[in-house]
Amino acid sequence: MKIQTALISVSDKSGVVPFAQSLHQRGVRLLSTGGTAKLLADAGLPVTEVAKHTGSPEILDGRVKTLHPKIHGGLLARRDTEEHMQTLKKHGIDRIDLLVVNLYPFRETVAKADCSFDDAVENIDIGGPAMLRAAAKNHGNRAGGVTVVIDPTDYSRVLSDMDEHKNQTSFALRLELAAKVYAHTSAYDGAIAAYLTSLADAEPALQQTPERETWPRTLTLQLKREQILRYGENPQQIAAFYRDPSVPTGLLGHYKQLQGKELSYNNIADADAAWDCVRSFDKPACVIVKHANPCGVAIGEDTYRAYEKAFRTDPTSAFGGIIAFNRPIDAATAEAVSSQFLEVLIAPGFDGAALAVLQHKKNVRVLEIPMGPAHNDIDVKRVGGGWLIQTPDWQLLNEDELRVVSKRQPTAEQMQDLLFAWRVAKFVKSNAIVFTGNGMTLGVGAGQMSRVDSARIASIKAENAGLDLRGSAVASDAFFPFRDGLDVVVDAGATCVIQPGGSMRDAEVIAAADERDVVMVLTGMRHFRH
Repeated sequence: MKIQTALISVSDKSGVVPFAQSLHQRGVRLLSTGGTAKLLADAGLPVTEVAKHTGSPEILDGRVKTLHPKIHGGLLARRDTEEHMQTLKKHGIDRIDLLVVNLYPFRETVAKADCSFDDAVENIDIGGPAMLRAAAKNHGNRAGGVTVVIDPTDYSRVLSDMDEHKNQTSFALRLELAAKVYAHTSAYDGAIAAYLTSLADAEPALQQTPERETWPRTLTLQLKREQILRYGENPQQIAAFYRDPSVPTGLLGHYKQLQGKELSYNNIADADAAWDCVRSFDKPACVIVKHANPCGVAIGEDTYRAYEKAFRTDPTSAFGGIIAFNRPIDAATAEAVSSQFLEVLIAPGFDGAALAVLQHKKNVRVLEIPMGPAHNDIDVKRVGGGWLIQTPDWQLLNEDELRVVSKRQPTAEQMQDLLFAWRVAKFVKSNAIVFTGNGMTLGVGAGQMSRVDSARIASIKAENAGLDLRGSAVASDAFFPFRDGLDVVVDAGATCVIQPGGSMRDAEVIAAADERDVVMVLTGMRHFRH
């Protein structure tokens, strides 16, 4: 059956007028409501108000306007069932073959700091979801059904499909759009549930702007499958990558793969660790990650020099690693990274000459990600029978937030090395010890059960790479519970240390720093990363 009648009622009016004009040109009758009807009429389109179509006025301040048999009968009648068609004819109900609806902006409304309870409730759409669910249910089969559109970006696809199928739409498109509707209404209801279960006051309507708890009693997460992966962490596991549709610009979810093999589970996990770390630096930076830990981090005058320094930290671990930059890559940098074996290369941009160089490394996965200051709203970890959910650890410290507790005061150069070390330690698995100097990592100790062992490993890594730790700065992601960890890093050559503090033996550790005549700076903030 050809599309004869379309009902259009949208909150997001972008592109709706040209879409309606195109439908009119194809002989489609237009029904509409309220502001959408006025917009279409002002554009010179012949549009019938829903109230006139149903013979029932809008009532209750517009709360009831489309909840009517002439609307839902027109949407729900099966086109392939003669009895349904006869019922429509008997009751004078016209088919509605195309529904174009998007919902009241509930999320946007409750996101406002001054949103009142009444405003939130009035932005809970009732008629819209009811129509969408009805139309999506009746998307039909190959014999015909209702086409439902919730996203303005789909307008052009619908028109193209109509042209291809002589003013009808394909079952494949109707099925896809119906699934999109149910995903959207599910997320919409989830947002409402999250808002209502986050209200701290038992009678929120009495407050102009009700107090809300950080964590609602019901939390709904909705993700979009981006890729089915070959396997998970290991070949015996199956896996997929799901993208958060609300992901802000600047995060890994916005990657665009320019070349290379398909990303694996471990590639994506490591790429996220590398990108998260490198974008935290203001100066040109390079981060090399292996097994979710930075094995080399450096800043430099440009990407080439940053890479050169980062690679020197641990050339052995860098083999088969993930390399990320926070600046666009030029040919010189591309040549340098191409000289080693790498799995993934990430940057906010690549010039033509760099891409030409990288084409010779066809298996390297090249990802382009736009820079941005955004971070995830939540971090999630699956445990047996539940989820651990927290806010992300995105805070970065400035020099004026640090407290020098040693007798020896840091020089300006030492302070910069300490801040650099602290920034890197945030991205190293606990227990983390990071030696740095001159804007580069010199040794990294990660993921040990003992902080002393992490310190020893970091110094051994530096020795193996031929790097001198004399005069280096050290960061510890959490406090030193005893002085032994401090003694290890000072014995290795460190002259200044940054750590959170907060141990029952802080006084003992600070006294040890004074005894060893080294600088000690406390942050008051730890960076466990499990």
